[in-house]
Amino acid sequence: MNRRELLKAALAIPFLPGGMTGAIGSAWAAGSRLSSRVRPGQAGWPSLAQWDELNHAVGGRLLKLESPFSASKAACDEALKHLKNPFFIGDQPALTQTSGWADAWLSRCSTYAVAADSVADVAAVVHFAARHRLRLVIKGGGHSYQGTSNAPDSLLIWTRHMKAITLHDAFVGQGCEGWQAPQAAVSVQSGAIWIDVYDAVTRQNGRYVQGGGCTTVGVAGLIQSGGFGSFSKAFGTAASGLIEAEVVTADGEVRIANACTNPELFWGIKGGGGGSLGVVTRLTLRTHGLPEFAGAVFGEIKAVSDAAYRTLIAKAISFYQSELFNPHWGEQLRFRGDNVLQVSMLFQGLNQQQAQAIWQPFVDWVRANNDYSFVKPVQVLALPAQHMWDAEYFRQHVPGAMIPDDRDGAPRNHVLWSDDQGQVGWFIHGFKSAWLPASLLHADRQAQLVDAIFACTRQWDVEFHFNKGLAGAPPEAIAAALDTAIHPQVVDAFALAIIAGNGAPAYPGMPGANPDLPNARKASAAIGRAMEALLKVAPNAAAYVSESDYFQRDWQQAFWGANYPRLAAVKRKYDPDGLFFVHHGVGSEGWSADGFTRRP
Repeated sequence: MNRRELLKAALAIPFLPGGMTGAIGSAWAAGSRLSSRVRPGQAGWPSLAQWDELNHAVGGRLLKLESPFSASKAACDEALKHLKNPFFIGDQPALTQTSGWADAWLSRCSTYAVAADSVADVAAVVHFAARHRLRLVIKGGGHSYQGTSNAPDSLLIWTRHMKAITLHDAFVGQGCEGWQAPQAAVSVQSGAIWIDVYDAVTRQNGRYVQGGGCTTVGVAGLIQSGGFGSFSKAFGTAASGLIEAEVVTADGEVRIANACTNPELFWGIKGGGGGSLGVVTRLTLRTHGLPEFAGAVFGEIKAVSDAAYRTLIAKAISFYQSELFNPHWGEQLRFRGDNVLQVSMLFQGLNQQQAQAIWQPFVDWVRANNDYSFVKPVQVLALPAQHMWDAEYFRQHVPGAMIPDDRDGAPRNHVLWSDDQGQVGWFIHGFKSAWLPASLLHADRQAQLVDAIFACTRQWDVEFHFNKGLAGAPPEAIAAALDTAIHPQVVDAFALAIIAGNGAPAYPGMPGANPDLPNARKASAAIGRAMEALLKVAPNAAAYVSESDYFQRDWQQAFWGANYPRLAAVKRKYDPDGLFFVHHGVGSEGWSADGFTRRP
């Protein structure tokens, strides 16, 4: 901690419950059990003088929040202008990337926020929230589908401005000197988004770091949820690449967590879900040698009949099992209800000729059969992997594949994949996920899988995200994933099936926002029936915490399985009073749905 941060930490001391600065298990943990939190206007809500003290402690970065849609006309017009720009939305502490979920939650802003720019700022806010029994929310990228990065009547720790990135040639975790080999790594503050990390690690330095597929996702949230990117089948989960983290725990202490120091906290952060165990302020991630080439395969194929479509599904599954079920391939096949197979696959470690040769027999089979037509031709594209997230390269060679931040003065590298723009501001109708075991690809089970996929598509489209299942990955990636808190089913799954539906942005107060709830409920019911059809061949499938049903039953088992008791023990050790709360997060079963009242 530098001199400036020490001074700010000293200013925060008055906010400590009883002035305690020691470790867990001291007077802080021995105090009265937190039974409820306070809202504005209730007894115990901080006075204006107390808010001013907090503002002083954090260097004037306390913000009184108001949605731009209910602020001035100019603010509202600006928000409407950039409604589909995730970089703009990420820069608004009052907004989240998802505008809400039918019958679940809406994107309503916190009462106050601190635009933290250091770990000392974060510690000051944690002390203040604990002392005054406030509902605390943490937001970096703000991508949570579950609404965990917003809550009305709360105090928000907004880490957006904490985005420093530092590369290391030979990193060793604190306390691990002497037995942990130095590793190439990158340290990233928790407010960074993946496009900036990829730009620093890959474009500028020719290395690879396992992050997320969507470029505007926050680094800290992805790591804590487990984290998958397009090439996870080769490099594993993002969480398993974590070497060390800096975390502010519920007692306001700044802790280092790695395999040698606070190892249980370190394990819990790796896939235990964001916002439950502490505030992550910095992460150090392993980097890898970069493949020479990466690329993509896109196309759409339509069948003339249901029978022909079932045959097409069977061919696609057989082709995947024999040719694509390996570390080179990731991303998606989408089986649509209009009898269309949509191909959106990415690859690494192959050149264009090699990838083309792999796909050619499948393409030839389609062309030779009059039951099929190409809605969009199957195209294979490859590029030097160092340009995979190179905005200027894509502007020159593949215009339209990436969409820039359209604001004046925006960084030139701030781009997102065009396919991801549909998620910006979306209002979710329903969302379900399930890990599908690799045993379904065995020859004697493929027919059952094909029948289940076809039955599923009679209700709703289904996407198979192959990079979000680690079956077929190298042994070292499997072993590393098993040393994280994510559900163990991930290592036996060949894909994560996702079935979802959404409507247009519907932020509260937004002009024209009028979500069609009857239609949303109808869609949600159909999504449920589709998943039921698919799960007939995988009845015990687990779900991925970051991409799952808000109303998930038995969520502890579904998200973490046998790892949940261990996670609960980490929670009890580092947050015994339950300061940190998120929907379906570790320990949340002890609180009301809004996180304000402890259940008996």
